[in-house]
Amino acid sequence: VSEGSGENIFLVIDGKLTTPASYNNILMGITRDTVIKLAKNELGIETIERPIDRSELYTAEECFLTGTAAHITPVAEIDRRKIGSGEIGEITSKLQKIYSEVIRGNNPKYLDWCTPVY
Repeated sequence: VSEGSGENIFLVIDGKLTTPASYNNILMGITRDTVIKLAKNELGIETIERPIDRSELYTAEECFLTGTAAHITPVAEIDRRKIGSGEIGEITSKLQKIYSEVIRGNNPKYLDWCTPVY
């Protein structure tokens, strides 16, 4: 598994983020990079970059996609199989909240990531 149709994919496995490595010919997304940094800086969560086997999609605790338009979009099921509880996971939810604050300029630690548009 490399990515969605226009998004990067992340799994939560054993409380850590797992995403395909850059050498897997994936889209080097800005949102992907942002999520990796926010997970580490704000939640203390490590990101492991490595190939993802299809079977891991079915056993992951959480799954989400990232992208410019997608932001952070939770995935509830794949191939009619629930991911985790089938609801948005705790880590995905926390990252969505943090990411939303950052991109709206509501987190002073990351104001240098934003460009005002008037």
